[in-house]
Amino acid sequence: MLGLTDWLFLILSTAEFILGLLMNGLIGLVNGSGWFKNKRISLCDFIITSLAISRILLLWVLLVDGVLLVFYPKEHESGVLMKMIDLFWTCTNHLSIWLTTCLGVLYCLKIACFSHPIFLWLKRRVSRVVAWLLLGALLLSCGSTLSLLHEFKVNSGFSGINVTGKEMERMSRKRGEYKLIHVLGTLWYLLPLVVSLVSYLLLILSLGRHTRRMRYTGAGCRDPSTEAHHRAIRIILSFFFLLLLYFLAFSVASTSYFFPETTMVLMAAEIIAMLYLVGHSFILILGNPKLRQTFVGLLQCESGCLKPGSKFVSPHRAAEDQKGP
Repeated sequence: MLGLTDWLFLILSTAEFILGLLMNGLIGLVNGSGWFKNKRISLCDFIITSLAISRILLLWVLLVDGVLLVFYPKEHESGVLMKMIDLFWTCTNHLSIWLTTCLGVLYCLKIACFSHPIFLWLKRRVSRVVAWLLLGALLLSCGSTLSLLHEFKVNSGFSGINVTGKEMERMSRKRGEYKLIHVLGTLWYLLPLVVSLVSYLLLILSLGRHTRRMRYTGAGCRDPSTEAHHRAIRIILSFFFLLLLYFLAFSVASTSYFFPETTMVLMAAEIIAMLYLVGHSFILILGNPKLRQTFVGLLQCESGCLKPGSKFVSPHRAAEDQKGP
């Protein structure tokens, strides 16, 4: 019989799943229809659309994983279906994280202004840099999946073996080593995390410096360009903290072997992971004029309902304002 915790987990995960499908489905539909009509798509829209598709897949994986966790705990621990879910999760999650990283690098190189020669060299070749990052993301996603296949092969040597005495101690030690290897597998995600954090920090520093410069040159606090940069900084900070929260949840889920209440830890981690997938997509919609306009139109809100100070401005809009003064 399901307990209160199980029901609460199912309700929250289902609600986040539906919201995530709606948010990412809207992104894919709007950008996909524009791509189909114009026969072309910008690099930024391509990354956002690919990110939305990968997140829809991740939401389905998390939902199935949650159902197994609640209704079929034994199958969740060591079943063929669970191995398939792990493989699919590893590939799509790694790709999604790298797409988020590519988006952060794209925003950083297009908006941030620094006089360092290396940064200027990268800024002039932003399309090539991001394209190579996308190719590297695909290769690393395949590499992480192959690494997980090797882990499954090692783990298969432990299953179905009945030993006693010293052999049992040796097998127990081997299982502990396998779990440690599985945890160390999260190091695949260290590189995109570092690149994302550096990109966001550089972007925040650049926007903050530009805002202070505008104040010194006489632009008031209510100047549209200044407000645009303030809103852009808030969006980037939201990306920053959501990404950290997601990596924290992912790390906790990967190390759940070492917690006494493994099921509770996994439930909390999955709720936080879904929250990131929904929240980050929602911020992307608010920060993109085309997506925001469609979103507001679907909600059937009148233009007078939105106050001028409550509108979000995309980082691209901030870049245009930065070039103006």
